[in-house]
Amino acid sequence: MTEFTVYDETDAPEAARPHLEAARKRMGFVTTLNGVMAESPELLAGYNALSELFGRSSLPRNAKHVVWITASVLNGCAYCVAAHSTLALRSRVPAEVVEALRGGRALDDPALEAVRVFTGAMVEQRGWVDDAQVEAFLAAGYTRRHVLDIVLGIGMKTLSNYTNHIAHTPLDPAWKDQEWTAPAPA
Repeated sequence: MTEFTVYDETDAPEAARPHLEAARKRMGFVTTLNGVMAESPELLAGYNALSELFGRSSLPRNAKHVVWITASVLNGCAYCVAAHSTLALRSRVPAEVVEALRGGRALDDPALEAVRVFTGAMVEQRGWVDDAQVEAFLAAGYTRRHVLDIVLGIGMKTLSNYTNHIAHTPLDPAWKDQEWTAPAPA
């Protein structure tokens, strides 16, 4: 297995250090994900920029958590499922919603279920959703902008999910209570 270093602000490549310092200010600690991404300051900067932009996107707060968790579950990223489950619960997303997302189950809330279904289709079909799937999402009360905001959220999660797969990123203690194991591939 290829070993990846988990950097912090003191030993990271110089160009990554400001991003790690900003992460510490934002989160209270430098996540191991950010520490691994610091090997490529451009990846770290890109991921953090996408995260900030997705946070400002037009999707409702709970819908953003649905995108993050759904994409991470479908990509089998244990690190991101644990992290985003923790963050969702801290943001007062109902526990039953988080548990359903972690298990890949339907949500009782029709608006959030539409986000889950559309995000899932986008991830599983690698963006090749058909017009009927887009129209069903729009019929649930969303807009074309929301469609594209989901693309942004999936892009953000793809960067972190793939990084975690390659680097076997160790789980931060802050996410331990929501540890998740990906189901075995079929």
